Amino acid sequence: MRSPSLRLRVSLAAAAFVAAAAATLTAGAAEADSLGEEWVAIDPALLEDMRGGFQTANGMSLSFGIERVVYVNGELLASTRVNIPDIGRMTQAQAQELADFNQGQVIQVGEGNTFEPSANFNGLLVQNTRNDQDIRALTTVNVGVDTLSAFQDLNTQQALQNAMVAATSP
Repeated sequence: MRSPSLRLRVSLAAAAFVAAAAATLTAGAAEADSLGEEWVAIDPALLEDMRGGFQTANGMSLSFGIERVVYVNGELLASTRVNIPDIGRMTQAQAQELADFNQGQVIQVGEGNTFEPSANFNGLLVQNTRNDQDIRALTTVNVGVDTLSAFQDLNTQQALQNAMVAATSP
């Protein structure tokens, strides 16, 4: 037969677990409300089409994108972008885009620029013969890893552990 103190501890542990779970949900809702009325949630299906991803055996999703832009005096001169929303289902066209991106790019500003690329040139080359030019070359790499479920599991385990420690403490 259970002792009253064991029943009390089990009840306290259950109450602490429910309170921790409720606090987690409330904190998330309060955080979303604090963003303001101008923030509108985007439909997850739309986001999925935009970012996609490769899902590993353990459920992790991976996506990849790379963009290279060159601005001269604030004017966009060149832009190259590759977006692979689902690495696990990369299409032939996406693989070709990635190969094309890796072939190299030459941007020439002004007159008299010359460049003879070698067979293995695969970078970005900006040549400039003018003075006082503001040249900006930016490369952005986006790698998406879906780890939300892992963080949720970790948060739940931490809440349960805290509840059990609280319930068994004198």
